[in-house]
Amino acid sequence: MTEPDLTESARRLFSGRVDFLRSAPSLQFLPDPEEPEIAFAGRSNVGKSSLINAVTGRKSIARASVTPGRTQELNFFEVGTPTQIRLVDMPGYGFAKAPLKVVENWKKLVRDYLRGRVVLKRALVLIDGRHGVKDVDREMMKMLDESAVGYRLVLTKADKIKASELEAVLVATQAEARKHSAAFPVVHVTSAEKGMGVAELRTAILEDSLV
Repeated sequence: MTEPDLTESARRLFSGRVDFLRSAPSLQFLPDPEEPEIAFAGRSNVGKSSLINAVTGRKSIARASVTPGRTQELNFFEVGTPTQIRLVDMPGYGFAKAPLKVVENWKKLVRDYLRGRVVLKRALVLIDGRHGVKDVDREMMKMLDESAVGYRLVLTKADKIKASELEAVLVATQAEARKHSAAFPVVHVTSAEKGMGVAELRTAILEDSLV
């Protein structure tokens, strides 16, 4: 399938059915591994819910938590009729005020999911475009490297900074990607608010699901 065909297929797919399936606070609640899954990861307040809403063309299918670190579940969404892809909204990381027990539970849930989910095709690691890669992002990337899960780095909130500053963050993020065995060299630049890079990310999601 050519790139224009893939882009149009992705547009049509995401303009159709997108439904919330279930939340999984532990592995026993995971849905049966029947469809390819693409997981969204990112630290709290990175704009993960907003980007999922933008990709799916919905206003509030993914709800932002009022309190950072509150969501400690894997949330699954089905795309297509019949279902072609599942999107997985992973709990945000890097929450400073969370109790140690919560952080440990998060690590166990995420690590077990990443290492044992045969239908997981790709992860998207969202990086705040205003700040670039932080140590907590590197920890997530290391976890993905160790789990042998390929991932794409996605800069969010690209409309919130000057173009020159964004370019510097992009170059630094690309350099970081080259240090990690499971990271794609291409970094996506997005703005959920302005729609920047959303169509390209949809296309990448569909392409990854077909691998």
